[in-house]
Amino acid sequence: MVLRRLLRKRWVLGVVFGLSLIYFLTNTLKQEERTIRDRTLLEARDPDHRIPWKVRFNLGNSSRPITQCRNSIQGKSLLTDELGYVCERKDLLVNGCCNVNALSSRQYICKSCLANGCCNIYEYCVSCCLQPDKQLLLEHFLNRAADGFQNLFTAVEDHFELCLAKCRTSSQSVQHENTYRNPQAKYCYGESPPELLPI
Repeated sequence: MVLRRLLRKRWVLGVVFGLSLIYFLTNTLKQEERTIRDRTLLEARDPDHRIPWKVRFNLGNSSRPITQCRNSIQGKSLLTDELGYVCERKDLLVNGCCNVNALSSRQYICKSCLANGCCNIYEYCVSCCLQPDKQLLLEHFLNRAADGFQNLFTAVEDHFELCLAKCRTSSQSVQHENTYRNPQAKYCYGESPPELLPI
């Protein structure tokens, strides 16, 4: 009863309205600050951002021990490590590298990839993209990338991350936003999109 009478008074409603307005304005200003900060970070990116390119490196003939490898993680049966080896999941070592002595392990394999750089299997796309001779193609792509792509690819730190990002299906791989241009070659590291197959 007392609460009802209190809420009917104009000054109480004015205080509730005033506090609500203050809360709304502070949250709006904080969101605007975050947006400006994010935009500034994107604009302040280094235009000379260079990607460290992985040179040909074989575990068998190196004195440098590899303690950890990053790999493509997502494959159900196949994985690609950052050295360009593709192996079956069962042949993955505890450090994340493919066991180079396993029968399933192959380095820089382009099996299922077409001449335009589009592949049927994601792991083969990443491995093929990691070939040292693909560096010029990837540099050319980065130099010609549209601003939207440039923001995405400046977050990439090295050759392996670039190949992981480039081989994921993109808007270039689809038509009408719901079908693949070529369902047999939808993972691309090359500059041109997959060829459009007739329906």
